[in-house]
Amino acid sequence: RPTFRYFTWHTCLLGIAGCCVMMFLISPVSASASLGFLLLLLLALHYLSPSSTWGYISQALIFHQVRKYLLMLDVRKDHVKFWRPQMLLMVQNPRGSARLIDFVNDLKKSGLYVLGHVELQDLDTLPSDPLQPQQDSWLSLVDKLNVKAFVSLTLAPSVRHGVRQLLFTSGLGGMRPNTLVLGFYDDTVPQDGLAQHPAFTSAREEVPLGFPPLRAPATPKLLSAREYVGIVADALKMLRNVLLARQLESPGARPRLRLFLCVEAGAMPHAQEEKLRQLLKDLRIQAQIQLVPWDTVTRLHWQTRRGPPGGPAPTGVAEEEEEEEEGAVNFPANATQVSDEYVCAANKLVLEQSPA
Repeated sequence: RPTFRYFTWHTCLLGIAGCCVMMFLISPVSASASLGFLLLLLLALHYLSPSSTWGYISQALIFHQVRKYLLMLDVRKDHVKFWRPQMLLMVQNPRGSARLIDFVNDLKKSGLYVLGHVELQDLDTLPSDPLQPQQDSWLSLVDKLNVKAFVSLTLAPSVRHGVRQLLFTSGLGGMRPNTLVLGFYDDTVPQDGLAQHPAFTSAREEVPLGFPPLRAPATPKLLSAREYVGIVADALKMLRNVLLARQLESPGARPRLRLFLCVEAGAMPHAQEEKLRQLLKDLRIQAQIQLVPWDTVTRLHWQTRRGPPGGPAPTGVAEEEEEEEEGAVNFPANATQVSDEYVCAANKLVLEQSPA
């Protein structure tokens, strides 16, 4: 231990600055070459060094910086100009969702991407946490697929409760999912797209064994249609966007972007179409515009609200209507005011525009 007691970081910094100045005064070429060699050596050690068993100082430095900037990210200062897609993709088995994982990774761009999974078990009946062994498999999958995503696993008695937990708790600070992505609910037999993925086609790579095999065609689904619709309704109540992905596992498919412009009779649809086409041109988005008349659907929607605005209202129910309107404003998902006829008509309209 040195006996010099008058040592501070100020004197150390002064000594470093003086040494650098003298180096460049004596030989600028040699000093520049030495600094360049030092930087190359640091980069080589950073990227080519073997795995360390005593921890990484870089992880501690990154944690400090991330924590500092996350605290500076204030959700109260959000603005539509700075909106980013922050995706929460629910995956039951990665073997059947490889292309969907890649698609959402391209869709999120510079936003947040979280892979969510719900394990249907009860922690009270288990000796330990079953999610800890699965965490490593999911993280290895993220590395192999080269996607910039976080992994969020949860334990719940049902898929709907698990999705609620992830929507409430996923993310940190101002980085929270604003969009829920679900696979389409149909009777299609799941296919193992992970085995044909380019990341695992090499002879040196193997498909992760930590994931169970896909569901057999005769095996019943873990998620019912009613629960699936309930998940969508919960996301809308939480003011989240909902994306339903379909036909991404079809081989040789050439996807295209279609925009459905809903128009009403007498509203000059061609003018609206031209305005939308100009907007797509300015944004450099290649998409196909398709006009969809929906007068029959909107007419059923107004009927569920006792006629269109301005119509006569029966005496004695004015106060009841005011209470219902106030409840509709305060409660975004006002499913109680929507009739079955309106839902069936809207569903039929969507099916008519869907590809075969």
